[in-house]
Amino acid sequence: MDVREYMNEHRERMLEELLELLRIPSVSADAAFSDDTFRCAEVVADHLRKAGADNVEVVATKGYPVVFGEKQVDPSKPTVLVYGHYDVQPADPIELWDSPAFEPVIKSTELHPEGAIFARGACDDKGQMFMHVKAFEAMVATGQVPCNIKFMIEGEEEVGSVHLEDFLRAHKDRLAADVVLVSDTGIIANDVPSITTGLRGLSYVEVEVTGPNRDLHSGLYGGAAPNPINILCEMIASLKDEHQQIVVEGFYDDVEELSETERAAMAEAPFSEEAYKKSIDISAVEGERGYSAPERMSIRPTLDVNGIWGGYQGEGAKTVIASKAYAKISMRLVPHQDPDDITAKFEAHFNRIAPESVSLKVTAMHGGQPAVTPTDSPAYQAASAAMALTYGKVPVPVRSGGSIPIVASFEQILGLKTVLMGFGLDSDAIHSPNEHYGLFNYFKGIETIPHFHAEFAQRHG
Repeated sequence: MDVREYMNEHRERMLEELLELLRIPSVSADAAFSDDTFRCAEVVADHLRKAGADNVEVVATKGYPVVFGEKQVDPSKPTVLVYGHYDVQPADPIELWDSPAFEPVIKSTELHPEGAIFARGACDDKGQMFMHVKAFEAMVATGQVPCNIKFMIEGEEEVGSVHLEDFLRAHKDRLAADVVLVSDTGIIANDVPSITTGLRGLSYVEVEVTGPNRDLHSGLYGGAAPNPINILCEMIASLKDEHQQIVVEGFYDDVEELSETERAAMAEAPFSEEAYKKSIDISAVEGERGYSAPERMSIRPTLDVNGIWGGYQGEGAKTVIASKAYAKISMRLVPHQDPDDITAKFEAHFNRIAPESVSLKVTAMHGGQPAVTPTDSPAYQAASAAMALTYGKVPVPVRSGGSIPIVASFEQILGLKTVLMGFGLDSDAIHSPNEHYGLFNYFKGIETIPHFHAEFAQRHG
């Protein structure tokens, strides 16, 4: 029996096990879900043991634990370190979900006519992480493990992997490998496979603007007392000019500018602006002048407000001038931009533009370095060959607009390059209500991953 036959024979069980995993609300950002997040680590470890991994351990950190497991078949063979995460984003706003976020349901969609799993974490990253566990199970069960495989599955990716670098340093020898394999990215379309070759970095801050020492009556004080909400909105609005360029001093100093040849090669990847607009129900795109929508989403830095609040938000009216206003702001970064440098430049700029009538606090939340992976390495070529075998066409190399901060850490601490072989679609609504993951994509991943290990074992010198 080969791997694909094994997968088909156990298809229903592999699906049901994923659904059970998705029922665990492992939200790392909310302490209310702490017990569930720890429990999820134990469940993942149990699945690794049942799949055939040795030395499986739930390793404690200062935050949520890391699940480790391995299968050593031959010291002369190369080693692949598989990375994924079991934590998920908060489900909020829960009222926008068509079905409860942690009660997975399978429904057909236009892009997933065979069905898609709707649940928080379905695509990011439980579904994609679990593909590796199930592919590994199939490889072990059929006696087809062509290289050494290690698993490192963490529980804090959605809050910036705050303790993972310490884990990497503490377990450097244990994690020794030849390449890292990650499925936390996507493909262009189910009939257009692709491999991610670059990720943007991240600087994420929270800002707090304080005016009067308490909430004030807007009739008695309005017109003279500073309004922190008004002021914060004005400050945020001033961060970009009329061409949608970010005006923070020095923001673009280290931005990598791609050549016209490189931009022309990127433009060969299929992209329909009309389909993009339709997919998110907008009438027009916007962004930095002089760049296409795919370029704005991948090779250019951005600044976005992720949340803003202050004052009265309950039912009915309450005429107050709030004492404080807050916003969460993220900046996606491109190669050569440093998150600490950008955070410092943002803080200096924001303090500079704040009026004397308010005080300001900028808190760095988390960040990550941008990363670019080579397309001429044996590992990339193995991923390309594996996807070509299962999709029937050679995958397109693309740069992603997303961030996986730990990818840069793998290179800096472990000395390892990463292959980003994901199977999700941009339309899968990760981080949003009604996140979903196609059954086609889940099982295509399980089918493709063993080919990667086989191809890498053959190509590795």
